[in-house]
Order: sequence, then structure tokens, then C-alpha cells
Amino acid sequence: MEVKELQAVLEGILFASGEPVAAERLCATLDVDRGTLDQVAQHLMDEYSFQRRGIRLVKLENSYQLCSAPEYAEHIRKTLESRKPARLSQSALEALAVVAYYQPVTRTYVDQIRGVDSSYTMSLLLERDLIEECGRLAVPGRPILFRTTKNFLRSFSMSGLDELPELPNASAEDGQITLELEAAVARLRQEEEQAQQEQEEPVV
Repeated sequence: MEVKELQAVLEGILFASGEPVAAERLCATLDVDRGTLDQVAQHLMDEYSFQRRGIRLVKLENSYQLCSAPEYAEHIRKTLESRKPARLSQSALEALAVVAYYQPVTRTYVDQIRGVDSSYTMSLLLERDLIEECGRLAVPGRPILFRTTKNFLRSFSMSGLDELPELPNASAEDGQITLELEAAVARLRQEEEQAQQEQEEPVV
């Protein structure tokens, strides 16, 4: 297929999906290599931005998704009568920071670092699709492992986990974990506020 046709097909697939589509799947469908796919996607990104279109193509780790342009979020919200997502509580941000920086982790690990039971908080994060189950730890009892989701990246305006604010190395035993967790929470709070004020959560 020619470049224009590849762009049109990619646009159609992502529009119809409404969800992130893995790059590998797109490569197989379009019969192109990853480099070609990334070039086609980047061209669409640039075109949408340059023409100030109402949609944007975003890259989420190894996936692509179409979403609304953040600068038109207010108009979209008014039209669809959607509400701004509630801010995360301090306890939710603490648990989320542990998962984000040390994933994959068990709930027990989150409990140990926070010093309190995190069952309810972890359930809320699961409900908001900010974390997800990703297997089980190979120890007696086989506890569930958790990691952050693509929705976590979207909500905090990140393309990948490598964009997390840098966190100095620390372990649960070195006496610095509390300070590092507080720093991580502060960074996530700042990212959350910036995402809500400047970009808003994309409306698909």
C-alpha cells in the first residue's frame, strides 16, 4: 500500500477500535515493519497537530490510539456532559506510586511500604483502571501481582513508564523508602494536576 493509503487504513482501524491497538497487531494487519508503522503514525500525529484537527493520535508504550484534542476538552465535556475525573486521595496516590515505581508488586508489598492495609485503596485503583493484575508471584499462596495500565499513562500525560519522574534508588530496608515514597507522591500529584489543567483526560 502507498503511504496515503496506509495512513487512511491506520486511521480507520484506530477510530473503529476506540481502544489502544498493539503495534504488532497493526504491523501484521498493514503488512509493514515497525519502523514503517511508526513513520506513518508520526506523519498522522504531525498532520493532526499542524491542521489543528479535533483528534490526536497518541502512542502509549507499544500501542496507538485515537483521542480527542486536549485543547477542545472543555467543549467536548459540555457537549457530552461528562465530568472531570475526581482527584486521587493521598492514600490512593501513595499506593499508585508504589505500584508505578516498583511494579510488578503484590498488595502485601504495597502494605509493607505504606505501613497500612491497602485493600480498599487497591480496589479503587483497579476500578479506575489505573492498575491491573499481571500474574502471580511464584511463592506459596501465589499472591497476585499488579502493574500500572495504559489508562494510567493517559491520565498522567505520559507515553511510557520511562517518563516517570526520576526516583533515587531505595529499598524497603534502607530507611529511605518513606522519604522516597513521599517524593514520588508529590511528583504524581503534580503530574495529575498538570494533566487535568492543561490536557485533561482524552475523550475517545
